[in-house]
Amino acid sequence: MTAGFAVCADVGSTFTKVAVVDLVDGALLAAAAAPTTAGSDVLRGLDAAVARAVDGLPGAAGAPWYVCSSAGGGLRLAVVGYERLVTARAGARVGLSAGARLVHVAAGPLDAAAVRDLRAARPDVVLLVGGTDGGDAEVLTHNAARLARARWRVPVVMAGNADVRDEVRDLLSGAGVPVSVVGNVLPRIGVLDPGPARAAIREVFLRHVIGGKRLSRGSRFGSLVRAATPDAVLTGVERYADLTGGDLAVVDVGGATTDVYSVLTPDERAVGPSRPASGTLWRARTVEGDLGMRWSAPGVVAAADAERLLAPAERESLARAAAARAGDPGFLSVTAEDRAADRRIAALAATVAVRRHARGGASGEPGRDLRDVRVLIGSGGVLRHAAGPDAAAVLSAVLTDHGGGWAVPRAADAVVDVDYVLAAAGLLAGEHPAAAAGLLAGRLSR
Repeated sequence: MTAGFAVCADVGSTFTKVAVVDLVDGALLAAAAAPTTAGSDVLRGLDAAVARAVDGLPGAAGAPWYVCSSAGGGLRLAVVGYERLVTARAGARVGLSAGARLVHVAAGPLDAAAVRDLRAARPDVVLLVGGTDGGDAEVLTHNAARLARARWRVPVVMAGNADVRDEVRDLLSGAGVPVSVVGNVLPRIGVLDPGPARAAIREVFLRHVIGGKRLSRGSRFGSLVRAATPDAVLTGVERYADLTGGDLAVVDVGGATTDVYSVLTPDERAVGPSRPASGTLWRARTVEGDLGMRWSAPGVVAAADAERLLAPAERESLARAAAARAGDPGFLSVTAEDRAADRRIAALAATVAVRRHARGGASGEPGRDLRDVRVLIGSGGVLRHAAGPDAAAVLSAVLTDHGGGWAVPRAADAVVDVDYVLAAAGLLAGEHPAAAAGLLAGRLSR
């Protein structure tokens, strides 16, 4: 018999966080964290964090574990599409929603140089897309044949024109390429279907990527992991949106990246001649690799300066603070001055990241209409460990960003995921939906 609770863990690049959740009502029974031990074996840090969390809880030995991971750089994705403006863009957005870090996008027929560039990006998985169902398939089949001839060995998820599904599978599998064939991400112009590709990328992550990261000796860690952390978080965000019945957004300020998630309600924005040809992804995630609290802190200052968010008097001092954090990612803020710099860097990272998410890409990537967002959730260690007023000030900077070139939410509450329950709820949502809902309602109440 298993215990009446579950152990939910996120093995991050720096810390491993554990939440123990009652499977009946979703109550948070305990939480703990320990440094991630990626330099030796991540199971050491995971086991230590779990031991701290379950200490004193009867039946701990029988509790099921639900684990997600972004250690070792997470899931690196490359997209190979028919052309950059529609199918490649659609594939990139679907990949981000699956919890991947986008490391390369290629469009059009692959040649030898393009294959070399693809290899140089070192993806963990390639998302091969192209053509609507029944449309042009020449580029898609050409690219499959090129990968086959190149003795490609990185797993491929084919999510393009259904008319050549069998041909592409045979080309790749016949050459020894690990391939999964699923429904088209863009079956018709303007219609985006992310579900099948997202599920396939998740399976590739579990079957091929976790073991390939060499994060642990033996197979136990691989058997425990159920999702990439961003995928679990987006699932948690989706469940919370379903629970609250409205639009919401999350800004997660990490050490190396700042991720923004948004779940919007499909409505009249999805129809008409202005609908993007690459479709509308109502549940989406963007990753800003130049915005972070430690490794990418200088990128925050540079981006904020470009966005005219810095006062002249603070530019030099903030640049020095950012350089110190990038030079020592384990930097701990102990003085009032250090903590103030952290708050400022966090506010700038969150503001710039949400601006980019809402405005869309410079190359024409459609933006996100966040006007109806009812809840803005802040996540990341800098917010979870900050005093309440300090965390609120970071989120307030986003909600009052009237000069950022995007329409801010008209009436949004701000909350902080202090107990880090979004990932835990995402991990539980499939098998224990009531517990996931109870956890979110109990710990993210406004």
